[in-house]
Amino acid sequence: MRPSRTEDKGSAMVELPSHTRVVIIGGGIVGCSVAYHLALRGCTDVVLLERHQLTSGTTWHAAGLVGQLRATRNLTRLAQYTAGLFAGLEADTGQATGFLQRGSVAVARTPARFEELRRQAAMARMFGLDVQVITPGEVAERIPLARTDDLVGAVLLPDDGQTNPIDTTLALAKGARARGVRIVEGVAVQRILLEGGRAVGVATTEGDLRADVVVNCGGMWARSLADPVGAVVPLHAAEHFYMVTEAIEELDPAMPVLRDADACAYFKEDAGKLLVGWFEPVAKPWGTAGIPEGFAFGTLPPDLDHIEPLLARVMERMPVLERVGIRLFFNGPESFTPDDRYLLGESPEVAGLYVAAGFNSIGIQSSGGAGKVLADWILDGHPPMDLWDVDVRRMMPFQRNARYLRDRTVETLGLLYAMHWPNRQPESARGVRRSAVHDRLAARGACFGEAAGWERALWFAPEGVEPVTEYSFGRQNWFEHSAAEHQAVRTGVGLFDQSSFAKFHVTGPDAERVLNRLCTNDIAVPVGRVVYTQWLNERGGIEADLTVTRIGPQSFLVVTAAATQVRDLHFLVQALGQDRVTVLDVTSAWSVLSVMGPRSREVLQAVSPDDLSEKGFRFATSREIDLGYARVRATRITYVGELGWELYVPTEFTTHVYDTLVEAGTPHGLRLAGYHALNSLRLEKAYRHWGHDITPDDTPLEAGLGFTVAWDKPGGFVGREALLRQRASGPARRLVQFAVADPDAALFHNEPILRDGRMVGETTSAAYGHTIGAWLALGWVSAPDDASGSASGSTPAAVSGAASAAAAWTAGRYEIDVAGTLVPATPSLTPLYDPRGLRVRG
Repeated sequence: MRPSRTEDKGSAMVELPSHTRVVIIGGGIVGCSVAYHLALRGCTDVVLLERHQLTSGTTWHAAGLVGQLRATRNLTRLAQYTAGLFAGLEADTGQATGFLQRGSVAVARTPARFEELRRQAAMARMFGLDVQVITPGEVAERIPLARTDDLVGAVLLPDDGQTNPIDTTLALAKGARARGVRIVEGVAVQRILLEGGRAVGVATTEGDLRADVVVNCGGMWARSLADPVGAVVPLHAAEHFYMVTEAIEELDPAMPVLRDADACAYFKEDAGKLLVGWFEPVAKPWGTAGIPEGFAFGTLPPDLDHIEPLLARVMERMPVLERVGIRLFFNGPESFTPDDRYLLGESPEVAGLYVAAGFNSIGIQSSGGAGKVLADWILDGHPPMDLWDVDVRRMMPFQRNARYLRDRTVETLGLLYAMHWPNRQPESARGVRRSAVHDRLAARGACFGEAAGWERALWFAPEGVEPVTEYSFGRQNWFEHSAAEHQAVRTGVGLFDQSSFAKFHVTGPDAERVLNRLCTNDIAVPVGRVVYTQWLNERGGIEADLTVTRIGPQSFLVVTAAATQVRDLHFLVQALGQDRVTVLDVTSAWSVLSVMGPRSREVLQAVSPDDLSEKGFRFATSREIDLGYARVRATRITYVGELGWELYVPTEFTTHVYDTLVEAGTPHGLRLAGYHALNSLRLEKAYRHWGHDITPDDTPLEAGLGFTVAWDKPGGFVGREALLRQRASGPARRLVQFAVADPDAALFHNEPILRDGRMVGETTSAAYGHTIGAWLALGWVSAPDDASGSASGSTPAAVSGAASAAAAWTAGRYEIDVAGTLVPATPSLTPLYDPRGLRVRG
């Protein structure tokens, strides 16, 4: 079914305005949602341009599923908002949408899949969703046509829904138009207009349209629209298959959506027929050479041979398929991103250009929430909540590469229904970014993972062990090998390759002033000092967590995480204005080899003539030293809680420095260590990780990072006023470290936290602490009734009140929900390992 033409183009030429506040490219459900929500906010000087008709491209053939549980709290909030929006959209617009909340049932054929579902169910309860773990018999009661004797269990989400994508899109368009938005069909955007690095409008088949803001909701065409102006919008189309049966008399019209991920399939009642769709493990990318001109409501060749291997599985689940005819075998394109999460926000490459695209076959259920928060982002100048999971700034410039996207898309479509194993790594389009010692690490048994395209050693396999991860929800096959690396760092010395760090050189007469305005801590320090700090937004939320090293009177080195390279650079550059500052991304110029552990000084002193003693090289200092035949920058800092140095090595010297360190370290028992060990080491010290433990929704006071705040430094800092208010009232939530003694209660993240039987928060990151001998997690908890004291003063009464409030956070009976089982947990506001930090200053 195709929509009827709505407006605005008749037989005569369309007369576009010369200027509009916002122009939206694309009339799919997402573009119409952005228009609708801008209008709800009172922004009606908006023009939406659709080159054919509304819903053309991919919206018109979507299955219309409206699930509400996503991978994180905020993405779930957006999906919940979508369901609520759809429920009331007809009343608002008078346009029927076909929205029904019939629920959904996800079934498990294996114990591992059932554990995944039970973990998801626990997370759903934490997010406020109605969720029930049900038996195979209860599945049969709700879906009588389904085979259930081979099931282990299932999860029911009663409030999940389904909608008619075409009617819902038309309702959003009608609601936007009624409030003053102009929607124009039959006008194609040829290119985005660019002036001075900023989007200033679009060139169309009916002339230029100038705009303050351009919103790219171009779906499959979003990348081709972005590429010519240098914006990175990585997505690629893939063929997506479903079939619709003939009418089935005994099919319950109120049947919940059935998801059988082990069969890579979903089942939906569709007007008395059964719709069956697939997310096959090996997908078929489409449109690599370009999408055909005029493609609008087109379909692709059926290719039954591609799906045939999966037909047996769906017939096992729904035996009725063996005897009913197939009315339609459909193949249409959907667009997918490299990490299966959509792209939202302002382009870091092109100011004024926003994007909402790459919805990975969940565009219908994401459209309402995505449209709302993007409208807020455009009008307020910042996102209304932490949206890092879908922030377009997580993408690296290389990811616009068409060959890379094609090869990754083969895998990403199927990952939607694949097992969501802890620590799972993508398998396709790998090896893009490698450090200078990659081959040496591989020769020593490294098992690599990927972060921002970087190949990073996760763990090292000893001789005779294959460096391949065997996934599970318990202790995976690398557990003991990583434990040995962990203990080597605690008791001897370990070597990490951390070359993936993002590194920015900030120089100029105004560099100190600009950075000090951004940083919570005071970076007006002597040359050679290292400062750990946060960058905040005006609400006091943490936008970045990093170190700043003063390397000269007007020069600083900013070091941050690989994943936030684009985001943090964009945040920094945005803060410059007309200041006399130059920022250069030097990530590729410097490798980082970290030598960590109580014997790290002995190893380094054996290969360097410089004084590395405690008196000669203090903690949190940095300077150039000789090492072997090379000159490197040695920075005494740690993310593992031990004596150690990060060595910043010019790339061309890296292999020499590595070989020198390994040779010198052998007598001292030096061991290569990977990122799994890094994670377990940092969690014993309760070191925070931006994007997991701390986000723009969290403040330093809530996160226990108040020690990084230089309250009275000259000029203040961004977010200071918000922090002062919170300091006066006391935080309403805190980040707490937890230990779980049960060796079988594997923690990962997003497990609910209960206090005295009541859900009060969730874990954010976790690992087994090999030194502590327990599973460890960081997690956010809401304040108990007696934790309202503040630490706003230094009088004895204030100190006493703060101590009393701190004790209240750890009082009570804490438990963590692990796949539906409550396990006792011990809370702590101070690190469980070396709480006084003596070892890092050894």
